[in-house]
This record gives sequence, C-alpha cells and structure tokens, in this order.
Amino acid sequence: MAESELELKSPPNPNSLIVSAPPSTPPESPPATAGSRPIWLRQRPKIRVTTEFDSDSSVFFHRISCKVLDSFAKLKLSFQNNGKGEISDPQLALSTKYLSLQYDIEEKNALVNASFGVAPGLQFKAAHDVKSQQGELAMVADLAGPAYKFELSSAYPSIGMPRATVKFPLGEVSLQEKEEEEEEEQAKRILSVNGILKGNILNGVCTAKYSDETLDLRYCYKDEQMAFIPSISLPSNAMSFAFKRRFGPSDKLSYWYNLDTNYWSTVYKHNIGKDFKFKAGYDSEVRLGWASLWAGEEAGKAKTAPLKMKVQFMLQVPQDDITSSSLMFRVKKRWDI
Repeated sequence: MAESELELKSPPNPNSLIVSAPPSTPPESPPATAGSRPIWLRQRPKIRVTTEFDSDSSVFFHRISCKVLDSFAKLKLSFQNNGKGEISDPQLALSTKYLSLQYDIEEKNALVNASFGVAPGLQFKAAHDVKSQQGELAMVADLAGPAYKFELSSAYPSIGMPRATVKFPLGEVSLQEKEEEEEEEQAKRILSVNGILKGNILNGVCTAKYSDETLDLRYCYKDEQMAFIPSISLPSNAMSFAFKRRFGPSDKLSYWYNLDTNYWSTVYKHNIGKDFKFKAGYDSEVRLGWASLWAGEEAGKAKTAPLKMKVQFMLQVPQDDITSSSLMFRVKKRWDI
C-alpha cells in the first residue's frame, strides 16, 4: 500500500488489531569527521613540495612533484629564484618505468631517455637530445646470468665503431675508439681499452682502474675500528693515503695525506643520536678550518628528518685572515600536500 497507515475497510472490531507502519523518514547521513575530505580532494594525487636554500649563493631551489595516471608516471617541476624573486632554470620532467622526458623551458630543449626489455636477458637503452640531434643507443645482454653482462653502445650520428663493455662480478672492461691528435694536427682514431678490477688481498680489497693510459691502484683494509687506504697513480707515481679511526659508535676521525704535494686534511665527526651530527676539519691546501652542525640525517632525505626538514650550519675560518670568517647555513624543507 502507498498509504503510511494500514486501515480496515469494515468498521473496526474492538478485538481486532490495527497495524500502523512507522512514518517514512530519509536515511541519516553519517556524521562528518574532522579528517573527512571531499571526493574530488581524496582522488587528487599527493603533491610533494621541497624547498632548499643556501646562504652562500642566496638562491632558493624548489621541486614540485606528484604521481599521475594512477601512479603510472611521475611529474616534476623544478626551478630556482634569487632574493629579488627572479626565476631561473625552470625544468619540467615526466618519468615512467620505461621512459623519461626532461624539458628545459628556457633553452626550449628536451632530453629523452628510454629503457625497456626486448627479450629475456636483453635490454634496449636510448638517449636523445632534441636540440642538438645527438644521442646514444645501447643494447645490454646477460651472459651466463645477470651478474655477467655485455653492452654494445654507439653515439649517433655515428662517428666510429661502437663501444663494447663486458661487466662481471670483479669489475668491467670496455673497448672503444677515440681520436688522437698527431703533430700534423690530423686526428687519428685508435682503439682504447679502459677497465676496473677488484679483488680481495690480505684481508682487504685491492682496486685497479685503467683509463687513458693511466693506472690507479688502491688498497683498502678495514675492520670495525680502523681503515687504512693507500693509493698510487702510474706512471706519475703520485702517492697518497687515508687513515680512519673509529673511537666508538658516535666518534670517528679521518686523515688524508698526499705525499707529492704535502697537502693534508682531517675531519672529526660526532653523532648526537640519529638526527644530529657535528663535524670539524682542516684543509691545508686552501688553509681553511671549518665546523658544521647537521640537524637531520646528513645523508638521508628530508622525508626521514624531524618535521621533514634538514638544517646545516657551517663556520669557515681562513688561517691567513681570521677576521674574514663566515657563517653559512643550508635549509631543506619538504611538504606533502
């Protein structure tokens, strides 16, 4: 029945029961909570805003980013501005798992990078500069597992043979062509071999790096309390060594010395909990002493710092002119909107 009350057509019987339907009322809407937001606002992607300021250059650096297309891509806008409010170096970037595009608004130039697998164990990479019409193409193939790789890359427009690189757990070796100028000012293309090898020797790690006919040898011995790192460069025979000593979980001293120039430097570090670090040091090459205090993990991101903000104060004291000492600071702050 459409009526709100059920009635009998005959006269009512005193022994009968009359049933009445409750009055129809619209359903009550759930109470609004303080944290509830409109649907359109809940569907909006989260925006991350990061601002950085360096008192030495008096320049603000800003980054605004968010994930779009249901987190399929990331959109980022970055720019700088000085104390007068003048904006410079605006950059717009769009990145996905396989493709990234970076556009320089002032230069009106775009850099495109792509990387994707074309077959199991075979990957294709490409980089292109739109304004200069130059770039690089590369193919990377797995050899006997992902720990062994062979990469063949070539710049375009192509000038010579492509560069071939073999990567393995102990290092990598590459073969490429390069130009060598002769006395008659004519360029001659020759094959060049570059590479790096690592291995464990005498409870330490020895590294040999060969590039442009220069061999750099480095040995690193390290335990829980000490590290000793001598190095030599051939054929110049330039030698140096570094020494690091840990006095506890919060204190560490580092020392570096160059035997050819007699220049040396030292750094002392003291951690105060996880979010505070004090550092002090001296560099004989520039004759400068300095001290700095970090609030927020130095190597971490602003996201993990208290209030999502990192601050560094640094005092520089020139040895030759103490009166020209300067106090500088850097601030990095992140907002999630």
